[in-house]
Amino acid sequence: MDWVPTTAHWGAYQAASDGNGGVRVRPRADDPAPSPLLGNVPEIARHSTRVQRPAVRRGWLSGGPGPSSRRGKDEFVEVDWDTAFTLVAAQLDRVRHESGNEAIYGGSYGWGSAGRFHHAQSQLHRFLNTIGGYTASRNNYSFGTSQVLLPHVVGSSAAVLGYADSWATVREHTDLIVAFGGLPTKNLSISPGGVTRHTSAAAAADPGMAVASISPLADDVPAGGRWYSIEPGTDVAMQLALAHTLLTEDLHDADFLERCCTGFDVFADYLLGASDGVPKTPEWAAGICGVEASEIRELARRMAAGRTLVTVTWSLQRTRGGEQPVWAGIALAAMLGQIGLPGGGFGHGYGSMADVGDVGPVLWLPTLPQGSNPVRAFIPVARVADMLLNPGAEFDYDGQRLTYPDIRLVHWAGGNPFHHHQDLNRLRRAFARPETVVVHETHWTATARHADVVLPATTSLEREDLGAGRRDTHLTAMHRVLDPVGEARDDFSILAGLAERLGVRQRFTQGRSARGWVEHLYDRWREQLLTQGHDVPDFDTFWAAGELRLPEVPEDPPLKRFRRDPERERLHTPSGRIELFSAEVDSFGYDDCPGHPAWLPQERRGPLHLIANQPPTRLHGQGDVGALSRESKVAGREPITLHPDDAAARGITEGAVVRVFNERGACLAGARLSNRVRPGVVVLPTGAWFDPQPDPERPGQDLCVHGNPNALTEDVGASRLSQGCAGQRSHVDVELFPGPLPEVQVHAPPPLHPA
Repeated sequence: MDWVPTTAHWGAYQAASDGNGGVRVRPRADDPAPSPLLGNVPEIARHSTRVQRPAVRRGWLSGGPGPSSRRGKDEFVEVDWDTAFTLVAAQLDRVRHESGNEAIYGGSYGWGSAGRFHHAQSQLHRFLNTIGGYTASRNNYSFGTSQVLLPHVVGSSAAVLGYADSWATVREHTDLIVAFGGLPTKNLSISPGGVTRHTSAAAAADPGMAVASISPLADDVPAGGRWYSIEPGTDVAMQLALAHTLLTEDLHDADFLERCCTGFDVFADYLLGASDGVPKTPEWAAGICGVEASEIRELARRMAAGRTLVTVTWSLQRTRGGEQPVWAGIALAAMLGQIGLPGGGFGHGYGSMADVGDVGPVLWLPTLPQGSNPVRAFIPVARVADMLLNPGAEFDYDGQRLTYPDIRLVHWAGGNPFHHHQDLNRLRRAFARPETVVVHETHWTATARHADVVLPATTSLEREDLGAGRRDTHLTAMHRVLDPVGEARDDFSILAGLAERLGVRQRFTQGRSARGWVEHLYDRWREQLLTQGHDVPDFDTFWAAGELRLPEVPEDPPLKRFRRDPERERLHTPSGRIELFSAEVDSFGYDDCPGHPAWLPQERRGPLHLIANQPPTRLHGQGDVGALSRESKVAGREPITLHPDDAAARGITEGAVVRVFNERGACLAGARLSNRVRPGVVVLPTGAWFDPQPDPERPGQDLCVHGNPNALTEDVGASRLSQGCAGQRSHVDVELFPGPLPEVQVHAPPPLHPA
């Protein structure tokens, strides 16, 4: 058996054909914590839900383009590639000439491939730019709120997100980690582009130092850590109380605040209640967050007694008012005076992704050029349903007043919005509005089922590529292991076929094949590193070796430079300093994001807090048909974890199928009982493939019979500043489902018919 190297978002591994069209996998021998998600790969590769041939929704094929509520419900007709190319090219051409390129939404967002060349989003955007551009999206679902906030506070998002201290540095220098959102090690398998050795996962599982984990979930606490069980959504109240203690007990670093920050006087007045009449004391916070006032004071004193790293998970900014825990965390770290010190200050994303705390260099990687987009219209990425439903409506974003374009054609590749978006019933209504929806997909996901034209795409195992993640230590030669399933093609080949129909093939491909592009990207990258004095082998040598250890690159992070000399190494903020009060943000007049960190209470709209976190058994929705994911199901549904007291009050027992519901929708899930969740909290991970069927309890409405929590989450922006995703938490109730149980249908292909 010939084992070859490859990589995925859950890490580098080796793969080999099993001789029967399938694949076998094994982890790298030197990986200290291989991802369990490898267990999904063999079944994913050849599952019955793979899209085998181009397919067109029957209603669109017979009736032509136009809005349709039949998307997601219709049958599909399989056609040949020539027909598919002709149909899609004709609609792209019609829409851009009748309504302009602004009417095309290049909706690619997602985790389609770890490869640097076969990155579906880059491929699609390059193609659309060759035909005049498209309406684009900005930021991401993962930490999009922080991407907008951080430039106002520390000058750039990269200053925090791109230069986190490695776990080795933290182990050497840090006395205490204060982790708002905890340190959930289940997330540390994952990095965009993969991770060669899971050193972050191994270190975070046993950090070897004191950890204060502030979370409603005990599973977010690493070995030896102390669990502060907090009411969901109240982290800011506790952060402010910690800051109040530092201030009133004279434990803050006044010199750092004077030398490196601006606006502390405004923030201090808020802490003391001078500006609103409410001192942010530990007693005040205890009544909100459920952590005793004495525990808050004791923690603040511990933080001031040594080198402390204040870290905030990305999950906390995926909520209404999500800017506040990030900004308050920075303010808390600034009061300790340790920002810019090794192992101290502020971290964002430890426990959220493998690359945060990894040891690899901050290095430019081979990247496919996308060209220039002449269309100026854009949306914050999580506002896609708003855009489709409300063309011409105005919205706020980062101090601007913008207008949603009128989208007539959606072209999506490499992502699954019916996994990662919120309020999926609303998204279904939004997807009914465009005239044409084109989707490239490997499997018959809900996104494919809501398309008009589905173009079958290959998986990473069926093509060649270059793989590397942020802060990774190696570049991986991703060898092809399997033949494409059915008539599937890679996104480059699909888009080259469309480009040919539209007369721009040469401009899109530049005369190169996919393999030619892989070699070209490597050679361009190698030339740049050679000019910097690094020894990098030629492509053939690299490809034969299977991987390349990335060169060491000297690192001098922006906040460390700034700390050394804040007058010369000014941050890209108006003051050149860390802004604990931002006059610019304040001038926007947003009631949901004032000019300094603030407690913004949220209305409770249900008896139970729902936390829709990342699953331990797959990456988002990827791998839901894999063995590891399917084995985790309860009665074929996604498991929901309840505290035993909440279950008993509702007559729910272990393994029962329950209906989870609120005013937006409902889904079925399988009950798991655990005292490792705070009472009043339920956990339903994301990623179960959306499977809407008629709800027997609500005539005329649907419920997801498989357990996708985004049937329940709220589709609103985190604030008018960022318009970031706010889908991490919601409010629901849970009840026994009386049955009979509907069959989960989404793990089988939809009805398909020959042309």
